[in-house]
Amino acid sequence: MGIPFDHLRVAVWVMRTGISLSLGEADRQLLEALVSDRNTPQKHVWRARIVLLSADSLGTNAVMAATGTSKTTVWRWQARFMAEGVAGLLHDKTRPPGRAPVADDRVAAIVAMTLKPPPHEATHWTARAMAGAVGLAVSSVQKIWKAHGLAPHRWRAFKLSNDPAFAEKLHDIIGLYVAPPAHAVVLSIDEKSQIQALDRTQPGLPLKKGRGATMTHDYKRHGTTTLFAALNVLDGTVTGQNMQRHRHQEFIRFLNAIERDIPPGKVVHVILDNYAVHKHGKVREWLARHPRWTFHFTPTSSSWLNAVEGFFAKLTRRRLKHGVFCSIVDLQAAINRFLAEHNQSPKPFVWRADPDAIIAARNRGFQMLESTP
Repeated sequence: MGIPFDHLRVAVWVMRTGISLSLGEADRQLLEALVSDRNTPQKHVWRARIVLLSADSLGTNAVMAATGTSKTTVWRWQARFMAEGVAGLLHDKTRPPGRAPVADDRVAAIVAMTLKPPPHEATHWTARAMAGAVGLAVSSVQKIWKAHGLAPHRWRAFKLSNDPAFAEKLHDIIGLYVAPPAHAVVLSIDEKSQIQALDRTQPGLPLKKGRGATMTHDYKRHGTTTLFAALNVLDGTVTGQNMQRHRHQEFIRFLNAIERDIPPGKVVHVILDNYAVHKHGKVREWLARHPRWTFHFTPTSSSWLNAVEGFFAKLTRRRLKHGVFCSIVDLQAAINRFLAEHNQSPKPFVWRADPDAIIAARNRGFQMLESTP
């Protein structure tokens, strides 16, 4: 049975009769300052305006229209000011959470479980699997993991060099980067092998507003090529040559091409990784016939020290990864255009990492491996 309209009017009137604002001069100045300050949060501004307008004897409807709030909101903050003064307008009452927080001991148990392999056939915990095991919501598990910096699905690849001469080789190569010898050419040489000329089975759609470019997941392979590249550390230029294979014969042919382009009287220092082609007997014979050339090999499992690897990464990201090539000739032409464009505005290679910090990090890695059961 509905309540008659007259009864509602009486109830409203009784609630309004309980409101009696008494605003002193100090409180008025403080509230006016809050309203005029542009840095005051808007919720504090309209609360202060409700009190100021009410103190000026404006009715509820007028206060509602002036502040853009509802009737119950006006009544609430009028009553709050009567009970707590100006301070009551500047804070919100705490509300109990909808669900009780997870106990600390239970959180600790979830963290401990996350750090261990799961009992089921999986390499790591998922939020859903953990939620089912501990009887919590998936969102609760995710919040606990986030608070403790846990992400079981993520991992990082690493490889510690076992080279006994790691420190000596590291300082030698970084010395070439930081302080190259006078009247010398410092080259970082490597090859990017098995570059595939991939064509797509269907043409993709171009990029447009609201939709990214598309590409079929399957492809047609038209063969591979190998790029031999030499990065000049001093000026940043890259000399490249595409070849069908990456044997010592092709490597020597590439060295001969570089030798022809380097002016006489220049000493050549070359930074290489430990690929077998670079240490082939024929290559060593070539090196003996060219005494101005000196090879500097990176430590074992440390090809990241070779500066040309950064150029290969840029080539892969910007030109090869999403490229469509109808033939090996098409692929090689694209690589050559990328090389030419790079050499139009090259930048000298700059090494910034502290070698002592690298050695210390490597030592910490071995200590961690030794302490892991």
